[in-house]
Amino acid sequence: MITEKISLKIKFERQKRGLSQEELALEAGLSRSAIWKIESGKVSPTIESLEKIAAALGMDFASLTDVSRVDL
Repeated sequence: MITEKISLKIKFERQKRGLSQEELALEAGLSRSAIWKIESGKVSPTIESLEKIAAALGMDFASLTDVSRVDL
């Protein structure tokens, strides 16, 4: 359940910034397929991946992983 909420939050934050999955992947140093798999809930992101995604989105790790207000 937490992984699903983090996936939704990453997608929301990416779209809020007008970024494509490819643009986020480039900024985060990950593959586009990795971003897709994370956002779609196909894989659980590693802490390292979350840190890279947070930095690419201009957020800190705690803000990205705070899913207390994410509804499924």
